[in-house]
Amino acid sequence: MSVLFPPMKRPLVAILRGVKPEETEAILSVLIEAGMTAIEIPLNSPDPFRSIGTAAKLAPAGVLIGAGTVLSAADVDRLNDVGGKLMVSPNVDVEVLARAHQHGMVTLPGVFSPTEALLAARSGASGLKFFPASVLGASGIAAIRAILPAGVMIAAVGGVSDQNFAEYIKGGVTAFGLGSGLYKPGMSAADVAARAKATIEAYDRAVRGG
Repeated sequence: MSVLFPPMKRPLVAILRGVKPEETEAILSVLIEAGMTAIEIPLNSPDPFRSIGTAAKLAPAGVLIGAGTVLSAADVDRLNDVGGKLMVSPNVDVEVLARAHQHGMVTLPGVFSPTEALLAARSGASGLKFFPASVLGASGIAAIRAILPAGVMIAAVGGVSDQNFAEYIKGGVTAFGLGSGLYKPGMSAADVAARAKATIEAYDRAVRGG
């Protein structure tokens, strides 16, 4: 049974690729304070399940914590064990999606083509993560969206930032994954806080059409 992507004031996923467990608490705190409500820690980060477990314990209700770069059902089980509720993958793996649904997780598999997008939608994905969005562009995503089931949640990841929210929103994108534009390894919590504030302000302007 698939899980819908939860309603959020701002459907923005902060991607903390490379974050270390000892940095997680400080960076998570500033992101939540800035208004971010979804945090993804990719599994190719140092000791990722420890970081995800820390984040899951600290996050208040309504903040979605999970893993990115999830490639196996075993990883989904480990994610569930540490309290993660968001499963983001770079590809469409039906077994991985099914296991995540068994655990009641929100799922965002990576898609690029109409074939992958339709397979993910048919497999009950909570949303479709178009990646790398910068290669498809807003117009490419809009063209594929035309053949997808009505109401499917579309996210763009890879090359999206506070500089181009508006064009993707016009193309039907409703959620964004934000990586290096928001966080890079070695950044201080203060740096991340400043970027998060600028990102949220830009998103709010884009939604208003300003």
